[in-house]
Amino acid sequence: MEESTLTLPNENWPSIEAGWVWLCGAGPGDPGLMTLHAVNALRQADVIVYDALVAPEILDWARPEAEKIYAGKRGGKPSAKQVDISLTLVDLAQQGKRVLRLKGGDPFVFGRGGEEAQTLIQHGVPVRIVPGISAGIGGLAYAGIPVTHRDVNQAVTFVTGHDQTGEATKTLDWDALSRSSGVLVIYMGMKHAPSIRAGLMGAGRAADEPVAIVSQATTPNQKVLETTLGQMLDDIAKTEMGPPAIICVGRAVLMRQVLDWQALMRGEQPRNLDPLGRGKPAEVRD
Repeated sequence: MEESTLTLPNENWPSIEAGWVWLCGAGPGDPGLMTLHAVNALRQADVIVYDALVAPEILDWARPEAEKIYAGKRGGKPSAKQVDISLTLVDLAQQGKRVLRLKGGDPFVFGRGGEEAQTLIQHGVPVRIVPGISAGIGGLAYAGIPVTHRDVNQAVTFVTGHDQTGEATKTLDWDALSRSSGVLVIYMGMKHAPSIRAGLMGAGRAADEPVAIVSQATTPNQKVLETTLGQMLDDIAKTEMGPPAIICVGRAVLMRQVLDWQALMRGEQPRNLDPLGRGKPAEVRD
């Protein structure tokens, strides 16, 4: 493959210094959702330590001579241990390398970026943090689902589907979450979808509450399942939805009926211009 001709708009960009680690988010999948700072880092790094969810096209923007080290972790598959990844970053930096740690989404949103940065700093390694677009926001937006909408919710809660061991988390207060947040965005929840459903319905969320599951968000393989809390397990099985996926619970899911912009680009018409049942077009409000 030919080297990418992607260029940055000007020359006033920070440089990775020898012995530094840049901890960068690669966004939810679509290479176009990378930040310019992350692209700048790719063009300078001596070594790139990257995760499973980083698109191969993104790595094509690296310097041809850059070393690439895969450090992906996927549930249910052999994966590098977090402590080993963190200490590898320390070792590379202490060798005087210019190191880019590239993580899917945003490294500080259920991405263990905080753990890695903490280890680096504890070992005296200087760090620069470059945020990325989180899948729980950007991935849902690509599916036509706004995580906030004035007619739906005044709060949104981001939840992880498992704890440090990979098992269903036992520390979440489903009653409190159900009462306080109209929209829940659940990362890494597919494996434990039965316990998530049971927790929410046990806390009083209705069986007919809208649910969307977005798999491989923002990529050409993106799949979206629109279902309900009561029906979600059967529909997941029927459609063979699998990780990586984001689960969104709440009436914001209904907005996809009018905001599925990818369908509109294909020439399809909105399924419902008034999915919230307001009875008339929304007025422009200050």
